[in-house]
Amino acid sequence: MNTLKTFMLLAAMTALFMGLGYLIGGAGGAMIAFLVAAAMNFFAYWNSDKIVLRMYSAKRVDETTAPNYVGIVRELAKRANMPVPAIYIIDNPQPNAFATGRNEDNAAVAATTGLIRMLSPEELAGVMAHELSHIKNRDTLTMTVTATIAGAISMLANFALFFGGNRNAGGAIGAIALAILAPMAAGLVQMAISRTREYSADRGGAEICGNPMWLASALERIDEAARRAPNEAAEANPATAHMFIINPLNGRGRDNLFSTHPATANRIAELKKFAEANAAAPRAPWR
Repeated sequence: MNTLKTFMLLAAMTALFMGLGYLIGGAGGAMIAFLVAAAMNFFAYWNSDKIVLRMYSAKRVDETTAPNYVGIVRELAKRANMPVPAIYIIDNPQPNAFATGRNEDNAAVAATTGLIRMLSPEELAGVMAHELSHIKNRDTLTMTVTATIAGAISMLANFALFFGGNRNAGGAIGAIALAILAPMAAGLVQMAISRTREYSADRGGAEICGNPMWLASALERIDEAARRAPNEAAEANPATAHMFIINPLNGRGRDNLFSTHPATANRIAELKKFAEANAAAPRAPWR
């Protein structure tokens, strides 16, 4: 299902890209846009994870440079019966984390220095288990590819506005349409990554770490702290906001049509319900 959703999303983004090409250069522009989109989709599939990690200046770490953090991720991967992903740290005071990569064998997780400093080992385990759940669900493929393509769509829309649209395609009306389509592209990305995937990753993360309340506690703490610590890199790349465990753009925390994340209070409530429904003895505190 996730694979089908990915290809449907790529097709929709390609169609939008071609539409913008037609507004710029008519039928010829649409064909050129199609060829560019096809090449970009191929490139994004293989390289979008690297692009996102580079956007945030993520540094790869190991047991020598970050023993506690790396040890937690390795143990969680073992519990989840999956390969250990590449492990990165982002030098940023905002507590946040994301996962990226096209599959379990080519995946990475990244946490900010703010997150690692602020959370207890149990809370950090809950957050990183959530990210590993995204990888197992193949949500990361959708996240990384759409972020890359959406950015290109926005650039093409700005290009068309600067140079003007094809007169046969509407001229001034087409240019105005492009001005509307650019912010819509970001909205498409936000809607394409279903908010239900966050709930699914929360549940999957709770199962991996063994205690839903570890993640619930972490979400409550990092949501509040993230609002006080702007993430300049995310502000510069808003199309990647949906990748993070908490909205890095200091959103208003409401569930609405264009939200990149469900309201944190709702996620915590669902985790509490899950904990009550699975009242087996939780794992011991993290060591």
